[in-house]
Amino acid sequence: MARGGKTAATKTRRGVRDAEASRAAILQAALDEFSSVGYDGARVDRIAAEAGLSKPMLYGYFGDKDELYKAALREAYVQIRAGEEQLHLEELTPEEAIGALVMFTMTHFRTRPWFITMLNTENLRHGSSVSAIGDRREIQSKLLVKLSDVLERGRKDGVFVRQAKPLDVYMLIASLCYFPVSNRFTLAEVFGFDGSEENLNAHAHRATEAVICWLKQKGEAT
Repeated sequence: MARGGKTAATKTRRGVRDAEASRAAILQAALDEFSSVGYDGARVDRIAAEAGLSKPMLYGYFGDKDELYKAALREAYVQIRAGEEQLHLEELTPEEAIGALVMFTMTHFRTRPWFITMLNTENLRHGSSVSAIGDRREIQSKLLVKLSDVLERGRKDGVFVRQAKPLDVYMLIASLCYFPVSNRFTLAEVFGFDGSEENLNAHAHRATEAVICWLKQKGEAT
């Protein structure tokens, strides 16, 4: 028995938890930093300070700025996929599942502004870092598998008629939710757009109607 009545196994578990907590804090601080000032403007010392760790300790986890950025980018995808898992789409009717996914996507974009700005930053970099994430397709495939099941159930039930591909449906959903959030400031200035939670949720309901209506129409996958 170790001093204080703690076994070596207990200490190991605590050490693992501490390491996981430190890693999570670094990744969230990195997401905030990279999404606020972009890749070039981001500073590792600020990320370390925000995470409450030393700069050498941060490098011990992620190596260098480029590796940290890739890890943060991967984390952005992991978090949205994890949130989608909590929807339990398989337990909902096809129409309910589409509605839940649309509302979740809108809420995620609205409440986690770093997600959209991280994607914008990476697209300005021509996807150079996301292409280096080895399991990127596996991360994304989780949603497509579930969405494929929703579409198949909808067709079997006679609710959905269109032979739509899961990726096409998700791109439609993401596009409808992305624009009013990513462009909320210019939309407000030019058109007087109300980017409040209430109005964005109302837009999500309209988007749900549009997607479901499209799925109910005849059409082949392109």
